[in-house]
Amino acid sequence: MCALKLLRCSHYQRLLLPSVSPLSVPRRSVTPSEYRRPGQPQDKRRPWQKVNFNFSKGVEGIKKHFTLLKKEVTDPFIGPEGRPLREHMLEQNRVLWEFKGPQDLEQWTVSCDQEIGGHSEVHLKMSRNNSTCFLYGTLSSVPPKDGETRYSGYCTMRSKKPQALFDRKKHHDWTTFNTLYLRVRGDGRPWMINIAAETYFSHQKDDIYNYFLYTRGGPYWQDVKIPFSKFFLTHRGRVQDDQHPLWLDKVNSIGFTLGDKVNGPFQLEIDYIGVCIDYAHTEEFAYELYKRNPEV
Repeated sequence: MCALKLLRCSHYQRLLLPSVSPLSVPRRSVTPSEYRRPGQPQDKRRPWQKVNFNFSKGVEGIKKHFTLLKKEVTDPFIGPEGRPLREHMLEQNRVLWEFKGPQDLEQWTVSCDQEIGGHSEVHLKMSRNNSTCFLYGTLSSVPPKDGETRYSGYCTMRSKKPQALFDRKKHHDWTTFNTLYLRVRGDGRPWMINIAAETYFSHQKDDIYNYFLYTRGGPYWQDVKIPFSKFFLTHRGRVQDDQHPLWLDKVNSIGFTLGDKVNGPFQLEIDYIGVCIDYAHTEEFAYELYKRNPEV
């Protein structure tokens, strides 16, 4: 009698309760694959096949790190950043990047929308007299036909991040200056100057300070002075409501971006990039600061 009741109860439970299958983990979460844009071929190489084993490159790396080791040991005995203390205290301007040979171009990287399937082109080379750098190419705002990208058309030139011994982090310290000074010759297009600084959190890695550079065009050079207080904070191209001044003691890189959506050739010639101190400029920050919890 008891066995019959148990059979009836189990039969009613199967009818009332839905069938539950064993817990299964999706295959995608177990073996995640790298994101690949539509139309791009899949890279089927093994992980060890992607490593470039080059003996000459290793020897160059050893020479580089021994040079940095010597510099880090001897510089503190000379003064701040390897210069005498008197020169450091009386310094009013400093040339950060100049172009006197092909070795100076190794401190820069160029990129464009070809990385996402676009049609723009960008090149960087020395001028004929080997005293300036020449950034040129063609801008195209036609988006790639991948069914995903809607906007395209940009070209960028950016300085490499400074590195200390054994590829440790290192930053530019511009705390004694308040103005960016550069000498350029453009073709009349508006450029965006980008300054990237070190951040505390990983979600701030795309925070960049920007300001506009309007070139006049023509055969004459243009001396541009931009106070650091004029640079505004953006995140992935969007201006942020919470603005705060640039940290001049933790600057990582500086760059130039063209994206005015005007298809055609462009060119920008740069003589040097430096910083200076303008005693007539006393502004700390040019934009309004918002208080999250204002006092009543």
